[in-house]
Amino acid sequence: MTSPQATTTLWRPTGPKELDLVRDLNWRAWPPRLPEQPIFYPVLNEDYAIKIARDWNVKHDGAGFVTRFEVDSEFLSRYPVQQAGGRTILELWIPAEELDDLNDHIVGEIQVVHEFR
Repeated sequence: MTSPQATTTLWRPTGPKELDLVRDLNWRAWPPRLPEQPIFYPVLNEDYAIKIARDWNVKHDGAGFVTRFEVDSEFLSRYPVQQAGGRTILELWIPAEELDDLNDHIVGEIQVVHEFR
């Protein structure tokens, strides 16, 4: 009998264009980064994701979404947690060239958990 795979919950605030690309990937992967996006930044705190989606994505894109997804914890251990501001402003910085590896370690589907307009 094998034990269940340990996963870590991550959140990603996103705008409508990126969300459409995730939908096109059947809710199982993040799209490749654009040349001006060398890092993929999932966050470790739902409240922080809400703040970005509500206060930044809505202002810039007309809508903001918070997604939640699970990733194999052992895989994520290679990325140190980055404190990007206050005590709860925590992110992972995943180089764009490693995004396919991250996508391969997503467990289940990417889910939309909040929407702001």
